[in-house]
Amino acid sequence: MDNVTHSLVGWTLGRAGLKRTSRKGLAVLILGANMPDIDVFFGHSCWAPLATHRGFTHGLVGGVLLMPPLLAGLLWLLDRWQVRRGATFKSGLEMRFGVLVGLAYLATLTHPLLDLLTTYSVQLFSPVSNAWWHADALFIIDIGLWVVLPSAILLSKKREGAGRADWEWPARVGLTVGLVYIAFNLGLSERAKADLQRVADSPRGPGIFASPPPFAFWRRELVWRHGEGYARASWDPLAGGLSPPPYQWRADGLDDPLVHAAIAGDRRLRAFLRWSVMPVAEVERRGCSARVTLGDARYGGIAKRAPLQRVTEVPIAGCGRALAKP
Repeated sequence: MDNVTHSLVGWTLGRAGLKRTSRKGLAVLILGANMPDIDVFFGHSCWAPLATHRGFTHGLVGGVLLMPPLLAGLLWLLDRWQVRRGATFKSGLEMRFGVLVGLAYLATLTHPLLDLLTTYSVQLFSPVSNAWWHADALFIIDIGLWVVLPSAILLSKKREGAGRADWEWPARVGLTVGLVYIAFNLGLSERAKADLQRVADSPRGPGIFASPPPFAFWRRELVWRHGEGYARASWDPLAGGLSPPPYQWRADGLDDPLVHAAIAGDRRLRAFLRWSVMPVAEVERRGCSARVTLGDARYGGIAKRAPLQRVTEVPIAGCGRALAKP
């Protein structure tokens, strides 16, 4: 998910009443909800920097276990520094370090769980396992959550400003509505995959990606591995399910020797492949060189203007010698 949504989740948890459990409570909730994305400063990949993104720092037995106490400790040190400088705190709350650590764990845990809901996937058990997990419930920038959570926050702030004792309730209702919305979308994705699996030669197991579009959240674009390529289908429950024909197939292009040469000679492509669970390739020969493009079938493959592509040039072996012959 985008960092706006992560921040809104942490903020809404605070407005639901958790912010008054300790001084710096709201800060740790918002910062903790974003903290796993610190990995973007330490990696390099196809699109700065996907190679490590959603890996160790997003792992339930990795970063999510280790980072919250560090965040709580930094905020505690900031608070001690402010106290020594004679700062006063409008909230009137005490600094409770144990509570702050608990809030940091809660907020940090929301991050990989939200990321899990997109087709971008997350290495949920890194570093124990490098397997990618995905639940396919939400688009990476979900308009529904962008409407529900800010509305809940604003209503909560309005009630608190008016001196009402029940100012937490709008945020609690917003969180409940958000969870129901997510559960509904999870159900839609599972129904789309089940409809696909009833088609002849359709895939089995977890290899199907069911991506919601940005606005029509009830639709799904299905893509999966099929032989030496990938297949794609559209699903809309309001239009009868799968669109005929059931699916379209395209070779992945990965067996071309020039693709192998490009991958061996370009570390950016190797970094891309560490992230891409559905890589596709295209080779365009130009005289004695070839333009090799790697993409991911989940995000447009090699289509023009498709996001998340990497391009490199490689020489064609023996081409110059062949041209020099009389």
